[in-house]
Amino acid sequence: MSPLEVKTNYDINNIAVFCGSRAGNDPAFAKDSNTLGHLLAENNIHIVYGGGSKGLMGAVADAALNSGGRVTGVIPRLLTEWEQQHHGLSELIIVEDMHIRKKMMYEKADAAIILPGGFGTLDEFFEMLTWNNLNIHNKPIFLLNTNQFYVHLMAHIKQMYKEGFLYAPPEERLIVLNTPADLLNSGFVSPSNKK
Repeated sequence: MSPLEVKTNYDINNIAVFCGSRAGNDPAFAKDSNTLGHLLAENNIHIVYGGGSKGLMGAVADAALNSGGRVTGVIPRLLTEWEQQHHGLSELIIVEDMHIRKKMMYEKADAAIILPGGFGTLDEFFEMLTWNNLNIHNKPIFLLNTNQFYVHLMAHIKQMYKEGFLYAPPEERLIVLNTPADLLNSGFVSPSNKK
């Protein structure tokens, strides 16, 4: 069963946010990260993310915290300096490695949203997508396509399906959003979530 098939009875209370520990070159990336953090907090959705204080990671966390939201960071010990762990979170969990980080973030969340980022973000995205494809989980996966950042990636995923390497059309495993507000209109966030 795909995320789209559970839309009518699925409600997101906790969401894993995967994104860059850098801000990127386009100011729209940070703007959408801020907007998403505020929207999640205002709708009483608990954020689980990578625990960093810099880049888009820090922008999402700071925006949510400034709006009274709950934010849990999960960071591997080796990245506490690299990503500069956030010291103002509701909860910070330090784990031993990247695999434990991803697994814990997945376990604590009802859904995942992927913002722009680099290799680490794509690793997290594809692991979530692979687990979904293998029916290890059926949690909705959202891709925030800020300023068409993921257009080429989505074209390649569609090519993978066209060439027979995927079991189902990508639309059955992935919901592409153009703006943070699209998450609220996706049918997965109940109006009862609002504070």
